[in-house]
Amino acid sequence: MNGNVTDSKIAKRKQREQRTIVKLEKELARPQARSYVYYLFFIICIVYIADEVATQIGTQMQSVVAQALFAPIFGDDVAVARMGAIGMVVMPFIFLAFLYKPLIDRYGRRLFLIINTLGMGVGLLVISIATGIPAFLLGSVMVTFFIPHDVQRIYILETMPDHRRATGFSVVKAVATLGMLLIPLLRNLMMGDDITRWRYVYLAAGIFVVVTALTAALLIRETRPFLRNRLEYLKSSDEERAEAKRDKGAERRQGSLIAGFKYGFRHRQIRWLLLGGGFLMWGMVITMYYETIMTLGYAAQAADLAGVSAREYALPFVTRALFLFPIGSALFQSIQGFMSDKWGRKPTTIIMGVTAISMYILFIVGSGSAWTPYLIGFLCGGAVGSYFAMTDINGIMFAESTPTNLRASVLAIQPIICGMFVVVSGAIATVLLNIMGDAYAGIISVSIAVPAVLVGFILVVRNVKETKDFKLEEVTGYDL
Repeated sequence: MNGNVTDSKIAKRKQREQRTIVKLEKELARPQARSYVYYLFFIICIVYIADEVATQIGTQMQSVVAQALFAPIFGDDVAVARMGAIGMVVMPFIFLAFLYKPLIDRYGRRLFLIINTLGMGVGLLVISIATGIPAFLLGSVMVTFFIPHDVQRIYILETMPDHRRATGFSVVKAVATLGMLLIPLLRNLMMGDDITRWRYVYLAAGIFVVVTALTAALLIRETRPFLRNRLEYLKSSDEERAEAKRDKGAERRQGSLIAGFKYGFRHRQIRWLLLGGGFLMWGMVITMYYETIMTLGYAAQAADLAGVSAREYALPFVTRALFLFPIGSALFQSIQGFMSDKWGRKPTTIIMGVTAISMYILFIVGSGSAWTPYLIGFLCGGAVGSYFAMTDINGIMFAESTPTNLRASVLAIQPIICGMFVVVSGAIATVLLNIMGDAYAGIISVSIAVPAVLVGFILVVRNVKETKDFKLEEVTGYDL
């Protein structure tokens, strides 16, 4: 009886796989015009803009939302600190999200690109109607769950020629970063000087992200490397699959979180990228409080102005600074790709990291001295852009060090491991901020970030092989 049940299950599985084979072969056989790569990059740019807006709006509206929802309960001086402390409840959902990321290797890039973008948009819409902290946290959980997956990065890496991967990625990322101009534009148009209108900024951003997801669903196609790899697996026999599971090699396995961990910790290259990248990610605290640092810097200048609150005085200055933030960020994120393809991933990592720390220190000094908001915005954007350029290179090296069938799975373990470093450094910053107050956000950020980034440099440079000329579809991991 059990044998009949087992045979029936096997037969049904084979029927499903055969239907999938027909579907994938039909998709792979569809003609692809030479201009498709440009069309694809245009769509990916829009998706990346939506991703960047969803990622950065929380930081660029940080002090505003803190004043609207948290200050009435906890007070002005620690509103951001308390928001950060309570916001730590969303951290487990980041790790939960990575449990489903390996499904990208099994069911395709396109499906999850659409799901993730749509999820971020709905999360922003939930925040826009929040009238209290619980609803705000619910929306934040949704956005946090869908942000980390970056399927658009996999699209770019699997579509670009091998010798232009970093350049293509950095150009698209730079264009997406310029799209963050949408946030200060919405601040200016929807909110102006009235903090109580903050929710309209989130509403407009949420609508944009949802529309982007629906547009991608209609226009984008699956990547060819995934189609070929998935077909190879589906056409293999049960005996070949069983042998692949027993084999220590990874080139025949299908994606899963367990397979990603096994591959990652078995290969020296990935182990050191995880450890070195973890320390680099420790420095992410410099991307968390820049809007608050700007606000408090300009608010301090309003101390002697009768009839004008410090926050009201600071609001237009910060909005103007944020208009230059994407310019500075896009500039450094774009040049890193050209540098990385020309000079290598490791030298560019060092250059971007040093630039990030240097510009961030200048930004803090300028904010406290009330320099012109456009200069402060550019310095801040340059610092954050350089930092993300540095971590993006680390992600590119991850992708270049793994086979196609496990790429998303290994990229899933990267933020899990490196995310632990981010959680610890973020927790330390939150505790110190709650003890010392919002005014110390800049000093706390620098003190936490600088030593960790230096350690990350040393580990990556000394122990990781250069991946600039690796061919993605030939990577097996045996030589790493």
